Amino acid sequence: MSEPSVLLLAVVGAHLSGQPLNGELTRLGARLLRGCRTAPCYRIFALPGGPPFKPGLLRVGKGEGAAIEVEVWEVPLAAFGAFMMGVKPPLAIGTLLIEDGSEVKGFVCEPCGIEGAEDITRFGGWRAYVQSKQT
Repeated sequence: MSEPSVLLLAVVGAHLSGQPLNGELTRLGARLLRGCRTAPCYRIFALPGGPPFKPGLLRVGKGEGAAIEVEVWEVPLAAFGAFMMGVKPPLAIGTLLIEDGSEVKGFVCEPCGIEGAEDITRFGGWRAYVQSKQT
């Protein structure tokens, strides 16, 4: 069995299509596979700081979260290490549960990172939150 040449990566905020950090993915040769939602076990927060402004995704207990909009990208495995060098705390890469029951690597936030952050779960995702700030 051959080693995989790509890694599936779910992005939730500034790396989404059309967002300020999306170019970090496209420059690596990453390819958008699909838009979808997480399983309903996450909360999303607008983290302090920026620009670029970023969200933090936190997995929570059953019944405490919501399904959050994400995009799943196919990232060349050979380029993933370079990409990871740019991921700074409190953000990290973990394993996300997707609404269809699958699991993919994706952006998560350390619990300490949500101190002072705004809970934006009610928007269902980063794009809707950003749009609410523009109107």
